[in-house]
Amino acid sequence: MNRETKRKGILFVISAPSGAGKTTLCAEAMKIFPDIRMSVSCTTRKMRQGEIEGVDYNFINHDQFKNMIKKGAFAEWAEVHGEMYGTSVETIRKAEAEGIDLILDIDWQGAKQIRESLNTGVYIFILPPNIAELEKRLKGRGKDTEEVIKRRLNNAKREIEHAHSYDYNIINDNLKESVTCLKSIIIAERCRPAGHNSI
Repeated sequence: MNRETKRKGILFVISAPSGAGKTTLCAEAMKIFPDIRMSVSCTTRKMRQGEIEGVDYNFINHDQFKNMIKKGAFAEWAEVHGEMYGTSVETIRKAEAEGIDLILDIDWQGAKQIRESLNTGVYIFILPPNIAELEKRLKGRGKDTEEVIKRRLNNAKREIEHAHSYDYNIINDNLKESVTCLKSIIIAERCRPAGHNSI
């Protein structure tokens, strides 16, 4: 059996305040590393137009979700606006067994749950250059009202306080440089001996 078939998958847990560029960086990483996959979460909310079961989310009902909680089937979960979202242990363990690296896009609270429940993973926090630039980006998207932008900025300040608990911080000032940083982290973690940061 060669070394590649023995390699366990790595869980890359990536967090950032809204507007820091996390979604773009994750997308760029997956272009560079086509073998990396996004972790697919479970949710109780209804499927939206254009979404695909098993690709965007695993859509389940509230009873199924609560039953999974009782069984300890989630590595992390949360309730948001009356709907529930969670990452199943099975999703992560299956990737581990198949040697597939996963990117898990999640907030700091979910990341904390993952670390505590699995005691593994590589934790990366994406930071904006500063709050003023973050505000400029949020306004530039033209999606939110002033009230929503203000709330997002207040949330961002609280979220950034937790960046120090992550393994890596990337300040997304220049997209090209930030992509290079993320690429370097992934390559370095893949070069670690077996047993380091494996799922």
